[in-house]
Amino acid sequence: MSAATLRPPEAAGIGRGLALALFAHGLLIVALSYGLHWRSDATPAFEAELWASVPQIAAPREEAPPEPEPEAPKPDLKAQQRAAAEAQVEAEQREAEIAIAKAKKVKEEKAREDAARLEREKAARKEKDAQDAKEAKDKAAKEKAAKDELERKKTKDTQAAKEAKEAKDADARREALRQENLRRIQGMAGGTPGSTGNAAQNAAPSAGWVGRVKGRIRPLIIYSDDGAANPTAEVQVALGPDGRILGSKVIKASGDAEWDRAVLRAVEKAETLPRDTDGRVPPVIILNFRPRE
Repeated sequence: MSAATLRPPEAAGIGRGLALALFAHGLLIVALSYGLHWRSDATPAFEAELWASVPQIAAPREEAPPEPEPEAPKPDLKAQQRAAAEAQVEAEQREAEIAIAKAKKVKEEKAREDAARLEREKAARKEKDAQDAKEAKDKAAKEKAAKDELERKKTKDTQAAKEAKEAKDADARREALRQENLRRIQGMAGGTPGSTGNAAQNAAPSAGWVGRVKGRIRPLIIYSDDGAANPTAEVQVALGPDGRILGSKVIKASGDAEWDRAVLRAVEKAETLPRDTDGRVPPVIILNFRPRE
């Protein structure tokens, strides 16, 4: 609110009243000046003394009457009223400005408090969101770990069951193969007691076939020969009708476990053996291997 808005409206004809007041003051000043100088005279004065034979008391000297004091100017009521109104307007303006400043200060303080409160609430929400996210992440990690552990256990159990079944099947196959080999070995050794056939003689491999078999297996033997000994490993190899190696084992150790393992690994790498000259493959063959032959 401006001073012009708070100031009371001026009275009508204030300009004319001001002009009359100035004119009256001017006339008053002229009248006072004339009253002070109206008895002044520039003619030089002469004095004469009269002497008488008989002393006489001189008449009192005539003195000029005291000059009247100038009248004090009459106060201008309108000017006083205007000054009072202006002072009141200024006081009201100052009070309004003070009230406005206080209201502005209160508003700014409230705005600062609201901003600080919003910042605190925002920080609290952010912290809560971070905590919730962390808890959700930890929960998901725990659930994933539990699920992975369950999957690993399930896989392990499945693998163990599979391995157990495979081992059982392998044992069954080995037992069946062993029984078959025993029957064949019995046939090769002289046939079944009471039999009149010649299956043993016909099932024997040719002389050159054993050399070809050893020639296939020997290049696959990996062995570091760092001694002068030349141990002999006697290995029994079970074969299928197509020459596929079904199994192998050391039936007479050489005394060097590393050499025995190297021979068995070479037999497994060979996988299949060539057929004999008649196209057949014996079910069991016994081979001897030495590091230096």
